[in-house]
Amino acid sequence: MADSEFIPADAHTDELSRRSDPVRNLAVVVYILQGLSFFLGGITGLVGVIINYVKLDDVAGTWVEPHFRWQIRTFWIGLLWSVIGVVTTFIIIGWFILLGISIWLIYRIVKGALALNDGKAPV
Repeated sequence: MADSEFIPADAHTDELSRRSDPVRNLAVVVYILQGLSFFLGGITGLVGVIINYVKLDDVAGTWVEPHFRWQIRTFWIGLLWSVIGVVTTFIIIGWFILLGISIWLIYRIVKGALALNDGKAPV
């Protein structure tokens, strides 16, 4: 099921109450950890995805679940293309892959964090 088709059970709660939701703080922490992974060698991204998997059942059916799935997908796709980029750096194309995946990761982190701040699902 695509993220845009997912309608959480609490879709009609107001934006202000969503900002005070405790599970929202977990998503904020993971976005921060994903951003820090650029500076700390990726280990914080790994910690973030572990948080996502551990708490996924707790957020099931809530408005935060699409953010957790977005973060998990961002991590795994980013890891896959980063490995491909590193392996192919000796044939120049890898540098372009690494540049592209870096831009894509920044885009996903920013887009997701902005949607979380607005109390919406990332789309």
